[in-house]
Amino acid sequence: MCVVERDFLQEEHLIFRSSLRKFLAQEAAPYFAEWEQNQQIPRSFWRQAGERGYLCPWALEDYGGYEADFGYSVVLNEELERIGTAMVGIGLHNDIVMPYIHAYGTEDQKKKWLPGAITGDIISAIAMTEPAVGSDLAAIQTTAIKDEDTYILNGEKTFITNGYTADLIVVVCKTDPHIKPAHKGISLLVVEADTPGFRRGKKLRKVGQHANDTCELIFEDARVPAENLLGEEGKGFYYLMEKLQQERLIVSIQSIAATEIMIDLTTDYVKQRKAFGKRISQFQNTQFKLAEMNTALQMGRVFVDQLIKSHMTGKNLVTEVSMAKWWSTDLVKKVAAECMQLHGGYGYMEEYEIARRYRDAAVSSIYAGSNEIMKVIISKNMGL
Repeated sequence: MCVVERDFLQEEHLIFRSSLRKFLAQEAAPYFAEWEQNQQIPRSFWRQAGERGYLCPWALEDYGGYEADFGYSVVLNEELERIGTAMVGIGLHNDIVMPYIHAYGTEDQKKKWLPGAITGDIISAIAMTEPAVGSDLAAIQTTAIKDEDTYILNGEKTFITNGYTADLIVVVCKTDPHIKPAHKGISLLVVEADTPGFRRGKKLRKVGQHANDTCELIFEDARVPAENLLGEEGKGFYYLMEKLQQERLIVSIQSIAATEIMIDLTTDYVKQRKAFGKRISQFQNTQFKLAEMNTALQMGRVFVDQLIKSHMTGKNLVTEVSMAKWWSTDLVKKVAAECMQLHGGYGYMEEYEIARRYRDAAVSSIYAGSNEIMKVIISKNMGL
C-alpha cells in the first residue's frame, strides 16, 4: 500500500497502468510458471507487448515510439515486478540497453534497430561482465581490433540477461587494449545475432529469476561491421558511466516495488494463518516486524520517488542513485527473509510466492554494480 503522493504520475500514467495491469494479468500471470520452467520469456510475449506499446515507449515517433516520459518507465517496471522479478529482461531492454542506441547511435543505426525494438521483433542485451571480470569494467579482456571495414571481436561474456534470445547485443570491448589508463580504450560495439564467429553458451542455471534467460556469449574472431561501432572509439567507458545512473535507478524502483508486494503478501497471509488458537497477525512480534518493514518501505519510496523526479529533469544523481541502489536492494533482501519467516514452513514451499520472491531478490545487490561498489562511489564523492 503506497501512502506517498507521487505527483510525477498524472492521470494518463494511471490509465496506462490500468491497461498494462490487465494485459499482464491475461498474457503473463497465467504462463509465468511455465516461463520459469523454460528459463525464458517467449518471443510471442515480446511481440504482444510491442503491439500494445509497452516496449520503449519513450522513443521518438519517427521510429515508432510515443515519446513518453520516464513516468511510463516507472509504471512499466513496477507492473512487471508484480508478475515476477524475472521479468527484468523487458525492463533492461526498454530502459537500459536501447537508450544506448538512442543516445549514441547514428541516424542509420537508430532507423535500423529502434523500430524492431519497439515492436518486439528485436530483443536486446548488454554484455559487460566477463568470467574473470565483474564490477571492474576497466579490466575487461574482450578486444575488438579494427581490420579495414570490420572489427575482429574476441572474448567471452557471462551472466548476460536476455543473452539467449537477444537479436542485438551491445558489447563492451577494448578497441585499444594497450592504452593507459585502460578505461580510455573501451568502446561499445553492437553485435547482431547472425554475426559469424559469435555463439551463445547454454542457459545458466541460477538460484532465482528463472524466467530471465541468462547465458554466456562467446566471440571467436567474430567479424563485426565497423558501422556497428556505437558512438566514438574510446568513449565507451564514459557512455557507460552516463547511463548507469538510470540503470541503478531502475533497480531501485524494482526493489521498492518488490518490497511492497512481499509486505502485502505477508500481511494477507498472517491475517489468515492461525497458531496457538489465534491469527498470527495478533502476535506482537508479527505486528512489530510488519510495522518495521512498512516504515522502511515508505521511507525508501520517498527517497526513490524524489530521485525519479530529479532524474526526469536531467539532474546528475550519481551519488544519490548509488545510495538508493544499495539501500533498496539490501532492504528487499531483508524483507524477503523476514516475510518468509512469517510464512513459517509454507514460506519455504515453491507453491507460495514468497519462496520465489526470496530467491529472486538475492542477486539484486550484485547486479548493476555490486553494493560494495556503490559504497565506494559514495565515499569517493564524499571526498574520502
